[in-house]
Amino acid sequence: MANYTGPDCRLCRREGCKLFLKGDRCTSKKCAFDRRPSIPGMQAQGRKKVSEYGVQLREKQKAKRYYGLLEGQFKSYYFAADRARGKTGENMLIMLELRLDNVVYRMGIGASRAQSRQIVAHGHITVNGRRVDIPSYACKANDVIAIKDNKKEKFAFLKEIRPIVPKWLTFDTDTLSGKILSKPVREDIDLTISEHLIVELYSK
Repeated sequence: MANYTGPDCRLCRREGCKLFLKGDRCTSKKCAFDRRPSIPGMQAQGRKKVSEYGVQLREKQKAKRYYGLLEGQFKSYYFAADRARGKTGENMLIMLELRLDNVVYRMGIGASRAQSRQIVAHGHITVNGRRVDIPSYACKANDVIAIKDNKKEKFAFLKEIRPIVPKWLTFDTDTLSGKILSKPVREDIDLTISEHLIVELYSK
């Protein structure tokens, strides 16, 4: 599978906002977006007017890069959301939030979604007592997410950090395990994404 191997901060500059791809670095003085917020590339300096399609495309790219997905993966979430009941855009974001790598990130186990994906892929996480090493695994309400017993020493630092988790999750730093209390709703997703633009793009 192809993966993006370039500088993460370049993606933030291209989308014109912080995507928080580098964890704590994004909130420090070392953040490249704070130092150089301009769009990378010489051609970008002459761009002024953006078409309707361009606005929709940028919104889709921003969402893709937030969650670290390839085009095919992201598109499959859109079609699954389109088949489900309710608003397609909100359904899609909820499905993305319930990916195991994102849940691990939201619980504060990983400093970024990329690191969380690696933690899952290396087999450090269990779901309801069973090891799961698939980052795209779709979690459900009442699932218990925990760090494997023989890996807990590596994550002992979390007991001092006490990460802040969204209200649809819990995380106990003493047991290094958490629970999905309910499916998130749109108000729980703190990303600056206009999902209706993505729906408009794919609906053409």
